[in-house]
Amino acid sequence: MKFITSLFGKKKAVSDPQRQDAVIVVSGLPRSGTSMMMKMLEAGGLELVIDGIRTADEDNPKGYYEFERVKQLDKGDTAWVADARGKGVKVISALLEHLPPQHHYKILFMNRKLSEVLASQRKMLKRRGEESDISDEKLAELLQKHVLQVKTRLSGQSNVEMLDLDYNAMLIDPEPFVREINAFLGGSLDERAMTEVVDPMLYRNRSG
Repeated sequence: MKFITSLFGKKKAVSDPQRQDAVIVVSGLPRSGTSMMMKMLEAGGLELVIDGIRTADEDNPKGYYEFERVKQLDKGDTAWVADARGKGVKVISALLEHLPPQHHYKILFMNRKLSEVLASQRKMLKRRGEESDISDEKLAELLQKHVLQVKTRLSGQSNVEMLDLDYNAMLIDPEPFVREINAFLGGSLDERAMTEVVDPMLYRNRSG
């Protein structure tokens, strides 16, 4: 995977505009802004791979934008991936390693402050009547290690391009991120419509 420095000072993969058959993957930790990104891509005009089985609720009032078969990637259910070329699909970071290697992927990786990810996950579990006995400190350590491992693994794959995106910064000033996303994906998306999707009012599950 080739990288250049993005306008935000991070590393960005060099996009090949001739690869129109890439699978557009929205990824990151659970509760990191992946559903918002999927809605942005939809507004921009990108066709999505979703089934509507998991409907909107209090934790995600604008919908989850999921495809249930993605959850079976680690069990070998990969036949659907070929039909996802040129489309957007949400795949959590833990399942990225199970994507079949014969396809090309452009990954939009959502990064959110870990304290907020943890707070959001705790609230969702509480609403479901579930609890975790792992401390936030230990869980944060595990998640940091996981994300580093995932990105290191992806960096060694020639069929992968990845754009790192800062969810927190995007909520404050979405326009430069939208321009960068559009350029990364070929430049044909509706940037105004994508920008209008960003809703700071949903930014409620922060720490503190």
